[in-house]
Amino acid sequence: MTRVAAIDCGTNSIRLLVADADPETGELVDLDRRMVIVRLGQGVDRTGRLAPEALARTFAACREYAAVIKEYGAERLRFVATSASRDAENRDEFVRGVLDILGVEPEVISGDQEAEFSFTGATKELTGRDDLARPYLVVDIGGGSTEFVVGDEHVRAARSVDVGCVRMTERHLVHEGHVSDPPTEAETAAMRADIERALDLAEETVPLREAHTLVGLAGSVTTLSAIHQDLPEYDSAAIHHSRIPYARVREITGWLLRSTHAERAAIPSMHPGRVDVIAAGALVLQSIMERVGAEEVVVSEHDILDGIAWSVA
Repeated sequence: MTRVAAIDCGTNSIRLLVADADPETGELVDLDRRMVIVRLGQGVDRTGRLAPEALARTFAACREYAAVIKEYGAERLRFVATSASRDAENRDEFVRGVLDILGVEPEVISGDQEAEFSFTGATKELTGRDDLARPYLVVDIGGGSTEFVVGDEHVRAARSVDVGCVRMTERHLVHEGHVSDPPTEAETAAMRADIERALDLAEETVPLREAHTLVGLAGSVTTLSAIHQDLPEYDSAAIHHSRIPYARVREITGWLLRSTHAERAAIPSMHPGRVDVIAAGALVLQSIMERVGAEEVVVSEHDILDGIAWSVA
């Protein structure tokens, strides 16, 4: 076993995994897995820069993670930064801050690399299962981007597009600093048009309709699973490898788009940092399922973070 630490810093959240990995058996044993919503991508779509308050929140989370990594004595650490830090003009400021706190430089990876990690993390433990037909289509709906990956044992095709729950919310639902509560029909239609254009781009590279099993990753999808199951609190064990029929995705998405902030915040499994962006994330998933004709989505709690950990091991 090799004790490794992996950090995934996205547009909406920063997550840590400390695990013991055995590359020979394919076993990854979690020791600590945690998330903080830092909204690093706050305003990036509009300004092109990382906001000072967003950097401060992210660096505070990094200091917390540094203490956890030291406590467990991880031998290796890899810090991967995704959509927001790819897009920002002042990403050097972000890089310096992370290096000072954690002693490693964050790798601002490409969308294609992000897709590779997501696919490995989501599918490594599905090998040998005969109830899930291959090829898989893995979709990682993040804050700033969504990754599409088709593959069997290995990736066949991948594409990252700039459609995510935070980006869609800020682009279409935020006016004078306030989020529409709830969105208007026109705002929803504008989001949907943006998503459809992104799906057209993805389909230029990735044969979306050739996949037989849709695997959904990240907070928008896992939160929909919690809502579908009517969980009294967020429960990773109940969510991991659960399945949501298309009809339920459409029903829940419709309700989220009609609901107020207070109604969404009252959902017991809802993380406070997702209340304003969950409707956009759900609409992305619904649109993908309609495009590929998926009858259900298999939800995975194992994603890019696990892929990063395997790359370290």
